[in-house]
Amino acid sequence: MRKSFDGLMAIIRDKYELDPYANALYLFCGRDKRKIKALHFDKDGFVLLQKRLDGSGRFQWPTNASEARQLTRQQFRWLTEGLSIDQPKAIHAGDKRKDF
Repeated sequence: MRKSFDGLMAIIRDKYELDPYANALYLFCGRDKRKIKALHFDKDGFVLLQKRLDGSGRFQWPTNASEARQLTRQQFRWLTEGLSIDQPKAIHAGDKRKDF
């Protein structure tokens, strides 16, 4: 993944028809799923972050990477920890159990 600020902004604007200046964190994953880049506009400029997994680790990026998805904070955390963002058995906020 070689794109930087301008290249990622063009993808956001042209491919997904979204506003790169919006209050959002845009994530991009490399083909080998070892790197994630995040682009965010911070009132007076853009911030570009990158995370690369060492060894044989791969991000659990959604298989349909051609579509834009909105993630919760929890899904973002799962993604950066190497987990799938679609956790079928996750306990969602608001689920209350009285069993101890």
